[in-house]
Amino acid sequence: MAGRNDPQGSNRDIREDFRAEIREFLGTRRARVTPEQAGLPVYGGERRRVTGLRREEVALLAGISSEYYTRLERGNATGVSESVIEGIAQALQLDEAERIHLNDLLRGAGTTRPPRRRPAQQRVRPTVRRVLDSMAGTPAFVLSGRGDILAANHLGRALFSPVYADPVRPPNNARFVFLSPHATEFFRHWDEVANDAVAMLRAEAGRDLYDRRLTDLIGELSTRSEEFRRRWAAHNVRMHTTGVKLLHHPVVGDLDLPFETFPLGDGPSQFLLTYTAEPASPSQDALNLLASWAATNDDIERSAPDDDYSEPADPAERPD
Repeated sequence: MAGRNDPQGSNRDIREDFRAEIREFLGTRRARVTPEQAGLPVYGGERRRVTGLRREEVALLAGISSEYYTRLERGNATGVSESVIEGIAQALQLDEAERIHLNDLLRGAGTTRPPRRRPAQQRVRPTVRRVLDSMAGTPAFVLSGRGDILAANHLGRALFSPVYADPVRPPNNARFVFLSPHATEFFRHWDEVANDAVAMLRAEAGRDLYDRRLTDLIGELSTRSEEFRRRWAAHNVRMHTTGVKLLHHPVVGDLDLPFETFPLGDGPSQFLLTYTAEPASPSQDALNLLASWAATNDDIERSAPDDDYSEPADPAERPD
């Protein structure tokens, strides 16, 4: 994605960026499905040059011609029908997040001009802020699709105090995961968190390859983190809406916190993230202790510039 927002990029056919993403995404999906997994016969003396399915095998499973699938994998996405997409999704054993991502890429490859830009500023609605503040016993955040923490309640800032220690604003989950030396201690299952962070950014990139701040973030992480580069090259996407986060907070120790995410409206990509603890559990005790610590720690309030945060206007991202 590097260079897609430079001045020279405006003179190129923007569909090429999406076509490249389609090639890489479908290629990595083919590589992970073996003929045995797809129910295809493999003969004893057969020598295969690919680790997964061949293009012609995907075409056979999807019920389309090999030539047509080859053109599609090369990014020629004009007029692709829903039945063809469904056939390819079944052949490659795509999950729901991967199907959505493929649809996003195909839609982008079929356009002739960049999509209308998102507003330069991501604002959290006052009603959403009141909801956050009303959840006194629940750490809660509003995140952007890039993983920026746009707002948090008092307990949320206390829980994520190591993330807020980064002076860069707004705090960003992926930047903390890959660039902070404290991330592997804070996230007890760091590998899983790192995979999820990259999968979220990959899905967001499929929705909008021309979000300048997203491409700048990906460029920064690719330059500074080998762990990020390796995961980014895998082209994995995932819907990460519920689960359990295993944390080690520097003040209260270990917490096992189930989380839920909820989309917010139909504007710029934002979602509400909440953490809870099982009643009468050690994690609930730790969360109660964290709330007491936060109530007497003035640094928590001073770490909350997101209430006043606004992104500087970027002329390149204004709507046409």
